[in-house]
Amino acid sequence: MTKPNQSNLLALIALLSISCLATIIEAQVCSPSRRLKGKKPPGGHCYHNEAECCKEEKFYETYRCSPPVSRRTQAILTLNSFEKGGDGGWASQCDEKFHSDKSKVVALSTGWYNNGKRCLKFITIYGNGRSVQAKVVDQCDSTMGCDDEHAYQPPCRNDIVDASHAVWEALGVPRKDRGWMKVTWSD
Repeated sequence: MTKPNQSNLLALIALLSISCLATIIEAQVCSPSRRLKGKKPPGGHCYHNEAECCKEEKFYETYRCSPPVSRRTQAILTLNSFEKGGDGGWASQCDEKFHSDKSKVVALSTGWYNNGKRCLKFITIYGNGRSVQAKVVDQCDSTMGCDDEHAYQPPCRNDIVDASHAVWEALGVPRKDRGWMKVTWSD
């Protein structure tokens, strides 16, 4: 039996350390940052017909983080209109433009949006036995909500890919079934 040389031993220790660190990072849980108290929207209704409104006195959890990104990150696909007057409310953060419902575009939860580092980049979404590439154009704000700036909608969950009708169509989901679906995605 030969004695391992020092460089091989150091390489093995480094490899094991990196592997353990990666396991610890993957196991981290994204915990809520705080709770936000809902306010009643002026006039008693949201700005947009199909959107969920904040409820007065209800508490909503906020997040500054999202689950770790992997080759197939689990998420909830939601429906959003990025058009002017759509339920998104304002122009997209990445390019300060509105986008047609026929464009394959998405907003990501705050942690995944990563201070705009994914802006105008494409992600691949897998769901309903299909996949589609979509451009990140906005943030689905997980840190704030229930105010004018957020159209009196609750804060976004931390695991949301908020997608246009075109994304849902590319995944083969009938219009009547669009709104909420478990998916995975990757950069």
